[in-house]
Amino acid sequence: MLTSSNIYAHYVRLYSSLSSLIIGVSVPGNVQIHSSNPTTNTIQGPNNVLYGGALYYNCYNQDYVCRFNLTTKSVTTLQLPKGTRYNSKGNFCHLEECYPYTDLDLATDESGVWVVYTTTQDFGNLVLSKLEEGETPTLRRTWRTSVYKRAVTNTFMACGVLYATRYINREVEEIFYSFNTVTGQEKFNIGIFMNKMSTNIQSLNYSPVDQMLHAYCDSNMVSYKVLFG
Repeated sequence: MLTSSNIYAHYVRLYSSLSSLIIGVSVPGNVQIHSSNPTTNTIQGPNNVLYGGALYYNCYNQDYVCRFNLTTKSVTTLQLPKGTRYNSKGNFCHLEECYPYTDLDLATDESGVWVVYTTTQDFGNLVLSKLEEGETPTLRRTWRTSVYKRAVTNTFMACGVLYATRYINREVEEIFYSFNTVTGQEKFNIGIFMNKMSTNIQSLNYSPVDQMLHAYCDSNMVSYKVLFG
């Protein structure tokens, strides 16, 4: 959830438990990145993740990943490769519309934090990079795919595999694509269908902590249990 125009945010709201979240009691409350919104190093776009006590997100108005340490309240940044599309020029889309400011999709799995994006030199295809953890993140390794980002509505990582979804209709989303970072194998026929609470999935992420796929879907928070075969 974002705090301004469905595009920007400048704080993280913390809840002590799931039940506190459901009833809307925020403890210990908001952790502010900056008093102004938007401004340098505040949040732009919905696809953000929390990992290792830090929030990873697209820095405002930049082709950068920001890392906000919730304890020290400090921000460090990582510039992505030259030609990375940002400022709503490399969005997730479906046939009827695109999802604004979804240029960078931050993701987590058992091994850490990833970022999904696209560049001009990759002609709009998905690019995946693994982030090296630490107070100042760096790029560890990058993979290039042959799936066009505007044909994808969202992505997530699980066990080192990138998965992509596409819009089927107002009630159903399909996990249709995978890219294995170990073997380099791409599959376009995954065929896993998800029933949606509402039409649009703005954010989708797999949590290795509870092995759940968590979606933010038109103001509904929805979780799916993931079973691995």
